[in-house]
Amino acid sequence: KIFLKNMKFYAYHGCLGEEKKIGADYVVNLEVTSNLKTPSKTDRLKDAVDYVLLNEIVGVEMKKRSNLLENVAERIVQSVFDEFPPVIAVKVSVSKKNPPVRGSLDDVSVSIKRKRN
Repeated sequence: KIFLKNMKFYAYHGCLGEEKKIGADYVVNLEVTSNLKTPSKTDRLKDAVDYVLLNEIVGVEMKKRSNLLENVAERIVQSVFDEFPPVIAVKVSVSKKNPPVRGSLDDVSVSIKRKRN
């Protein structure tokens, strides 16, 4: 597995007008399952799932405004599958820091896990 932990973004996701205008801080965690046998032996980037490109994929999807975090998470998963055929499964969590809700909480998160069909 490959893990990208606590990637930070500023984005404009949400259903409320203020969320669309003001934006918020987000944290994304990504877990990618792939057979790492070949790259561990060849030591060649072309045989690996490039974590730099994974980070870029998440950044691109975070820039596309959505009403729901579920939509953002699903797009990230599909983009990873599209870019890396060897990937077997993807788990992603998208957290909105300081969401506009009554009461005190640090964040609200959505987490999904998908296996390649």
